[in-house]
Amino acid sequence: MVDSKAWNWDVVKGDHEQYWQEPAMESYYLVNRWKSQGKNDFLDLGCGLGRHTIQFAKAGFKTSGFDLSETSINRTKEYAEQAGAKIDLKIGDMLDLPYDDDSFDCIYCRNVISHTDTAGMRKIVAGLERVLRKDGECYLTLGSKQTWGFQQDWPVVDENTKIRIEDGPENGIPHFYADYDLIVDLFKDFEIVKVFQVEEYITKEHNTSSFHYHVLIKKK
Repeated sequence: MVDSKAWNWDVVKGDHEQYWQEPAMESYYLVNRWKSQGKNDFLDLGCGLGRHTIQFAKAGFKTSGFDLSETSINRTKEYAEQAGAKIDLKIGDMLDLPYDDDSFDCIYCRNVISHTDTAGMRKIVAGLERVLRKDGECYLTLGSKQTWGFQQDWPVVDENTKIRIEDGPENGIPHFYADYDLIVDLFKDFEIVKVFQVEEYITKEHNTSSFHYHVLIKKK
């Protein structure tokens, strides 16, 4: 199993920082979905700069934010204080979540848990099941094997994982890539509510796009 490595948030500044402070589109759906289900205890796993942590706290959820990066947690704390949002923040490794069993009603982890290898992914999935309550839901994203990253000549860890080598905050970070059959296997102990693949265009000039699976699971 590869060691976990945090994003280098120190290089995320200016317009790039502003991008990572804007909640993702599906987060608005999740706020409404989980509020309508009466869910309250929420974990933003891999909270980055706190865009979803703050969003859910302001929506009335009892919110926890978790990240491997000390810079991430410190900046999230600063932004949360500015927004008047009360959040419990912890620094740690997603391979060993520091929460009790059955702690959360809902978990959101966008472009986070795939920063490991196949063995690490299976350990993370077991951790998600442990900290979720019965009927609790988790919305997560995984890199697809159809995306450009899986085609790059980067160092190979295993049949599903490469180490990203390029300038930027993800340099040296492992990336796990999935296909539908692998997703079904990974989450076989959950109810898979929804799976869909999204192609997101990154630069119009070069017609570059990235494929991610979006997965909604429920603890049985």
